[in-house]
Amino acid sequence: MKTESITGRCGLARSHPVSRPSTARGASRWSSPTRADAWHPALRVGLAVMFTLTAVAHFAGHRRADLIAMVPPRLPRPDLLVTLTAVLESAGAIGLLVPATARVAAAGLALLMLAMFPANVSAARRRLTLAGRPVTPLGQRTALQLVFVATAVVISFGP
Repeated sequence: MKTESITGRCGLARSHPVSRPSTARGASRWSSPTRADAWHPALRVGLAVMFTLTAVAHFAGHRRADLIAMVPPRLPRPDLLVTLTAVLESAGAIGLLVPATARVAAAGLALLMLAMFPANVSAARRRLTLAGRPVTPLGQRTALQLVFVATAVVISFGP
């Protein structure tokens, strides 16, 4: 690392590390590591907020009943599955906010989303409602799910 001599208040010269932007050919301001690194925490926080909001919805009275109804009929104890899902989403959201656990949490949440997707398909096919409104149509829900899973995958394999 380069150092630069700076004269302090007492007139004594001191060396301080100086960081300068790279001037390598082909380097652009968009490819600098600091800009790429800034996206990773933003994705982690965004996904954590989304999972926190959905986890809270699993415990709220009327929405909880709708989410229990979304569980495919062939699965046992839909109430317990909804509670377990909320706990896993909450744990995953917390894990995303801790840099040391973010990758594992994101991978776990990606797997959770894949495991829960059949419930969304079942709800769309049975034309259920969520908070009095029809559930998201299957095509839109699939696209949204792909975005969320891709975000979790990017976090899992990111910087």
